[in-house]
Amino acid sequence: MEQSTNISDSTLEGLDQAILRLKTERKVRFQKLKDIVASLFDLWNLMDSTKEERSNFSRITSILRSSESEIVESGALSMEIIQQVSSEVERLTKLKASRMKELVMKKRSELEDICCKTHIEPDPSTAAEKSQAMIDSGLVDPCELLANIEAQISKAKDEALSRKEIMDRIERWLSACDEENWLEDYNQDENRYTAGRGAHINLKRAERARMAVNKIPAIVDNLVNKTLAWENETKKLFLYDGVRLVSILEDYKITRQQREEQKRQFRDQKKLHDMLLTEKEAMFGSKPSPRRSTSFRKANGYRANGNGSVTPSPRRNSVGCATPELLTPRSYSGRQNGYFKEMRRLSTAPLNFVAITKEDVMSFSSVCGSEPESPPQA
Repeated sequence: MEQSTNISDSTLEGLDQAILRLKTERKVRFQKLKDIVASLFDLWNLMDSTKEERSNFSRITSILRSSESEIVESGALSMEIIQQVSSEVERLTKLKASRMKELVMKKRSELEDICCKTHIEPDPSTAAEKSQAMIDSGLVDPCELLANIEAQISKAKDEALSRKEIMDRIERWLSACDEENWLEDYNQDENRYTAGRGAHINLKRAERARMAVNKIPAIVDNLVNKTLAWENETKKLFLYDGVRLVSILEDYKITRQQREEQKRQFRDQKKLHDMLLTEKEAMFGSKPSPRRSTSFRKANGYRANGNGSVTPSPRRNSVGCATPELLTPRSYSGRQNGYFKEMRRLSTAPLNFVAITKEDVMSFSSVCGSEPESPPQA
């Protein structure tokens, strides 16, 4: 005889209520586990946890990528799983307190690296020494300080992105200045056109350098216009290591004009000098000059052996040289930037285009100083 089964309305109603309670419990556990895992992710990111540490909870985190109704794995929402994640969150929370100072210093270092690359001055309120002192004295919550530094990092990244086009143009300008320095060294080599090992390499590089140097005025003018447009758009000054870039560019243009004028005057004086020597030689005859040294070696990047790929290092003016120094952002970095000490300066070499022998100087002095002497009597 078959066993009777009670399928009355009260039984069905009881089953419906049991299903409803289980669904409600599943929803509560899912939300609780989701909140705990969110805290776990925050602690992982805050403390830069390793992949090995995170892999222990990969199964749990993969479950939460699904919606509540899609979870069908047995024991996925058990109290044991929830307790396991809660214990890990508690452990990391205790560890966070002891490592907070280290985290603050690490984030501050990250901020300084970003600012250094983009030549932005970091916020001094969270300087490493000041932050450490505030944490030790208990005047500030390390979590709040860390959040403040992270906000500064985000702001610095946004500003770096907006400055990228101008920074690229600055690098192009500085590269052209490097080529100009190399070309000046190259032009002082009297044997640059003689056949020798690698001479053709230097000739090709000199041609490229001349093209780059000829573009410098246009590069500077374009950079000024771009910078002013950026300042109008952002309603603030474009600072390069704490100095306004437009001021650096204007100083550079003025100094460059003075330098070109001095070059022109030097060429005029050289022409006059050669003319006077020619007249004296026509009157009294020429005297052979001692053989000039053919060796030429500069420490500023150009080498007469043909190694044209060597990039010149920034130079300083000789003591007493009247040639004005070309001020670039690198010059200002070394002089005025109190935070990043980039002791690199691009300057021009002394205007010594032609080597004048001692005999030439004496001849020039005798021609310019008084009337010519009478020829020696036989």
